[in-house]
Amino acid sequence: MHIKRLILSNFKNIASADLTFSDRINCICGDNGEGKTNLLDAIHYLSMTKSFLQSSDRFTYSYGASEATLCGVYEKDGYEDKIAISVRNTGEKLVKKNDKNYPRISEHIGYIPIVVISPSDTSLIHDSGEERRRFMNVVLSQTDPQYLRAMQSYNRVLAQRNKLLKSDVAPSKILLEAFSAQLQRDGDYIFRKRGELARELEGMTTRFYSMLSDGKESVSLEYSSDLKKGTMGELLDASYQRDVILKYTSVGIQRDDYDFNMNGYPIKKCSSQGQQKTFLIALKLAQLTMMRQRYGFSPILLLDDVFDKLDMRRVEQLINMVSKEGFGQLFVTDSNKVRVSDLVRKLDSESKFFTVTKGVFSEIK
Repeated sequence: MHIKRLILSNFKNIASADLTFSDRINCICGDNGEGKTNLLDAIHYLSMTKSFLQSSDRFTYSYGASEATLCGVYEKDGYEDKIAISVRNTGEKLVKKNDKNYPRISEHIGYIPIVVISPSDTSLIHDSGEERRRFMNVVLSQTDPQYLRAMQSYNRVLAQRNKLLKSDVAPSKILLEAFSAQLQRDGDYIFRKRGELARELEGMTTRFYSMLSDGKESVSLEYSSDLKKGTMGELLDASYQRDVILKYTSVGIQRDDYDFNMNGYPIKKCSSQGQQKTFLIALKLAQLTMMRQRYGFSPILLLDDVFDKLDMRRVEQLINMVSKEGFGQLFVTDSNKVRVSDLVRKLDSESKFFTVTKGVFSEIK
């Protein structure tokens, strides 16, 4: 699957755009702040119905506009699909496939698989476990609809249980047990899927990191979870008194995390910026490979300003890998037009190049 055409109106700083793309490599060049990342974000939005920058929908439409519209025309196996999204300043969001509304927006997630590698990925290393849980959810919700439903159910019931625990009156034990039963059903499934994901990603991440770094360091990924000590139900039973005192649910998959290590030590503390960036790229390439195996075709890959802090040898290895290993459609942004042009034109004669200035895009022939 690849996106053939993208039409935007009042999306962030892009007042209007109508672009057609190569089904292989597309390069977008321009100075910082001109709109390169916003274009990739629009492509991501059409897949995931939200920004990969974790920004609110109220930052989606241009300043002074009341609505942003996005439309993508996709091709798969010779057939076309049109995905259209409108985001209004009233808070309303509509998602359509071939001019028909989705009953629930979540039903669209996973239809157009996508992977993004961007500078914001450093949050996976430096920020709290919430960022790494979000990464797990992004990967699994695209490949497993049941996982997405389980996460939505778990979060809803967890909020209800915490609300009951925080109430001024003594919480009903019967009601807490009812909530606990629902959390066990969803939590055990989520735990199992996250564990499977960690095992699968670790092997692939290790391989890609070795390819990018010439085997100079070894990396590992370990899944940590309360549920390694027992089922969700057992943990909730054991923590009942503590939860009543603390007034919130103190155990569960909402505390899960991934531990990233290099040569046996935490990457966060014992690696350079270049090593960290190489690890994150390897992790995302592992994600893409896993998703490709699930779908039978490659997700769209967005590389947003990934060349910063990478030496030219690693840059060449990266572009070489993603252009030769069947990674499918690729979008690359860079502020250095000469660097990306020299690299890509050697690998793909059918690639397309665009420049952007103040949200206006022009194709370079």
